[in-house]
Amino acid sequence: MYQQYYLPVLFLCSNSCRLKEGASTARLIPRLKTYCWTHHRGERRVHILRLEIGPRSYSTSTMTERFDCYYCRDNLHGKKYVMKDEKHVCTKCFDKLCANTCAECRRPIGADAKELNHKNRHWHEDCFRCAKCYKPLANEPFGARDDGKIMCGTCGSREDGNRCQACYKVVMPGTQNVEYKNKVWHEECFTCFECKQPIRSQSFLNKGDDIFCGPCHEKKFAKKCFHCKQPITSGGISYQDQPWHSECFVCRTCRKGLAGTRFTSHEEHVYCVDCYKTSVAKQCNGCKNPITGFGHGTNVVNYEGHSWHEYCFNCKKCSLSLANKRFVINGEDIYCPDCAKKL
Repeated sequence: MYQQYYLPVLFLCSNSCRLKEGASTARLIPRLKTYCWTHHRGERRVHILRLEIGPRSYSTSTMTERFDCYYCRDNLHGKKYVMKDEKHVCTKCFDKLCANTCAECRRPIGADAKELNHKNRHWHEDCFRCAKCYKPLANEPFGARDDGKIMCGTCGSREDGNRCQACYKVVMPGTQNVEYKNKVWHEECFTCFECKQPIRSQSFLNKGDDIFCGPCHEKKFAKKCFHCKQPITSGGISYQDQPWHSECFVCRTCRKGLAGTRFTSHEEHVYCVDCYKTSVAKQCNGCKNPITGFGHGTNVVNYEGHSWHEYCFNCKKCSLSLANKRFVINGEDIYCPDCAKKL
């Protein structure tokens, strides 16, 4: 900050004589004396009265008889001047050669102008405004961005705040928002990709970068039951690589649920053990019991429309097991070749 000085031309001599005919009396300062050339006692000097001009303060100084501008050499007696690097400069030369350049309008900041500075940059008071809304910031809080722009608190928050992933507008502090995977949305912008309705407090699922509400996700991506063709939202079972609702996987005859129990299938339908025995299973030609395929009777022998449990397929006379062996049919009975010869 530079200091400016004003040189009053007329002073009252301390010996009560006039410095100049018709001169008015200057204000005396305690312990400060001024003299005319007659009574100067060898002290050929003049003192400067301290006063304030514009927004800056000017302090007392002592000058020699010859007092000129450092640049133009104009006499500065009785004129306003500026101290620049311990040199006396008239205001005209100061504005032209020494003044700082305003960072906004790029014009010199004159000696009479109020100057604001921040981080080695300078502004006229009227030029120090928000780069966004142009609000004067001389007496307001402000922020300096990395790109050099000066902004008020409100505009700075908008520029530097997190941006909504949907509308790309700034999410202002204190507003309702949703944060997910280090990203942020306005609450009303966080919507289902399918139905476009705000998620708000509902549960949601993602597919890649897209967000879906529960119903839309189930409708679009959930497996569909092989029986009723509706989405399976929870639980469910798999049979022959097909998904089923637990409540849809039931016996074809009695409608009993088969999840977690033994069952069998016939012609793409499933049956509980009891219904399969009574309604579907073939009857063993030997023991006359149903052939279910469970337990001990898992292996079956079929011949000309007749079926036997493997353990029932024996020679009628010697009880020799004939599974995978030669045999002879006589009526509804079977015999080994040796016993058949004795009939």
